[in-house]
Amino acid sequence: MTALAHFVAVSCYLGATAAAATPFARPVPPPVRIVVLALAAGVLAHLVALAGLSRTLGLVPLTGLGPALSFAGLMLSLVLLTTELLAREVTLTLVAAPLAAMVTSAAVIVGLTPALDPSGTRGVWLIAHIMLSFVGIAAHATAAAAGAMYLVEHRQLKARQFGAVFRFFPPLQTLDRVNHIAVVAGWLVLTLGVALAVSYSVTYRALDVAQIVWGVGAWACLTAIAVGRVVGGMQAKRAATASVATFSLVLMAYLTFRLTLPNAGRFL
Repeated sequence: MTALAHFVAVSCYLGATAAAATPFARPVPPPVRIVVLALAAGVLAHLVALAGLSRTLGLVPLTGLGPALSFAGLMLSLVLLTTELLAREVTLTLVAAPLAAMVTSAAVIVGLTPALDPSGTRGVWLIAHIMLSFVGIAAHATAAAAGAMYLVEHRQLKARQFGAVFRFFPPLQTLDRVNHIAVVAGWLVLTLGVALAVSYSVTYRALDVAQIVWGVGAWACLTAIAVGRVVGGMQAKRAATASVATFSLVLMAYLTFRLTLPNAGRFL
């Protein structure tokens, strides 16, 4: 049942991607309703999958590589769905939905066996910091997706190429606003997640160096952009470039830790 629900979720994410790409293949309006419905169906199936896994295991499946990846895919899809509903656009789905599908598929491939969780207050503390951290990372991914689209459209406009990208991508101002909101919101949530992680490690003497380094590094990347946007007056193009570059660094760091440290933490 859990595997089937994950399969349905991945299928819906890929279906949303295909629907969002339709205007590039033939002259039709952006299918906002279809994309939103497909994403919503994927999120619902994903929730069913994790709820079933939680009921089977008797605990919240957030720790361990497989469960953590599945939860990351869910958070990315949920943030994407919220963004598309608010912006009434579908092009962001072209970048973020395939990433959600890839992460969710990887979770099923590596297995959904969780790590042993502590109980009581310590367990709640651990789960809270993991959830907040992944919501922050999902917001960072959304900012990077909007940034990548901004750079593509900006380059097309600068070259005076008014093709499919110009017709169907949202205005640069919209992409910049999505990037700005995602960066600030992601920084706020990730700050809470990292603060809980550090205090958890100190309180229970459960220091995991790789996990702390990765989390603090991701927070530092997002902090630099958030401060630049809110205080430093960072321009839209520079913010877009920084979002794409820093999120790529976060992903590369994650993969590096996984390849070099097979037991690198509860959600690495």
